[in-house]
Amino acid sequence: MANRASETKAATVTADPYPAQTPAQRFVLVLSRVWAWVFLALLIIIFVIAVPISSGGSVNFVTLRNSQNILVAIIPVLLLGLGQTFVIIGAGIDLSVGWVMSFASVLSALAIRAAFNSGVPLFFSAVAGLLAAVAGASIVGLFNGVIIAKLKVPAFIVTLGSSFIVRGIALLMSENTTVIGLPRGIRSYGNDSLMYFIRGEGGGLYFITRPEVSGEMLRRTDGILPYPVLLTAFVVAIAVFVLHKTQFGRHTFAIGGGLEAALRTGIPVPRHIIKLYVLSASTAGIAGFLSTLRFTAGSAVIGDPLLLSSIAAVIIGGVSLFGGAGTVMGTVIGALIIAVLTTGLVMLNVAAFWQFIVVGAVVIIAVLIDQSRDLIVGHYKSEQPP
Repeated sequence: MANRASETKAATVTADPYPAQTPAQRFVLVLSRVWAWVFLALLIIIFVIAVPISSGGSVNFVTLRNSQNILVAIIPVLLLGLGQTFVIIGAGIDLSVGWVMSFASVLSALAIRAAFNSGVPLFFSAVAGLLAAVAGASIVGLFNGVIIAKLKVPAFIVTLGSSFIVRGIALLMSENTTVIGLPRGIRSYGNDSLMYFIRGEGGGLYFITRPEVSGEMLRRTDGILPYPVLLTAFVVAIAVFVLHKTQFGRHTFAIGGGLEAALRTGIPVPRHIIKLYVLSASTAGIAGFLSTLRFTAGSAVIGDPLLLSSIAAVIIGGVSLFGGAGTVMGTVIGALIIAVLTTGLVMLNVAAFWQFIVVGAVVIIAVLIDQSRDLIVGHYKSEQPP
């Protein structure tokens, strides 16, 4: 009975959380939901026009190679943001994911190297690296979740403290250097693609197997759908299903919408909060593993600069900082916006510090839109009869 009540509340939260009284209010609320999509489209249009002009027509923004580079670039930010999406919808925050990714990168590199040197085949060595990364990251998430849920310590403090702990452990395990000595073949798992396309004369489309070419033909070869992109898409699909189609997702929305109400409806809030932080750390672990495959090395600092970008992607994607509202696809769009912005500005030869300014401005705009949406809803509700 309690579970049914909790599901009813969660369904109420997700069905239509932003009713509007007038057509104008409804328009603003609808715009607040789709503005990220519109902004992404406008960005692409701007760069499609500006990049050829600035390069004298020698460079285009929309090319097969550039699109694949953008997809590869969003992988770590998106994976860090996926777990963060669940945590923030549940009215929490996880400041440790960047260093958890670094920790997982070191763990996966050490596991792959040890397994391969022990005679384990390359594929199973890679699997060992994935398991080590996810397991190690999950332990950090469990540590965060237990302290937050059981001891009632604010998530900001716990995850900030654990980020320093994990940072120190990662540097100790890597001996403050990059973990190298991995088998050379491991690089193919992080850089090969499902398909290859060779442009121009003598070219064509190749599936799975990289064509053996060199010289000019190698420069005309583009990979389509790199394996890390496919794995990330699979993780995103699972996250969409879990958040929007399962009891776990409904409970997450309910907790973010009102902790006391969630407790009264019978939701096991402490246990669920622990699961949220384990999930957040696990996706960061996958990001660390994919980083190791891509660079054929484990780095104890690879995730440090990505924390704020991942949070920015979540906020730009429309996840409410106050909890109870948001979507996985919104986070995907937020990550795409950041990747398109940085890529386009680089192609326009804009100085690097302007990238931080522009992304910061977009984050502030996203928060303002979120606030205006909540103000409209609050004004509407205050006008309704009790």
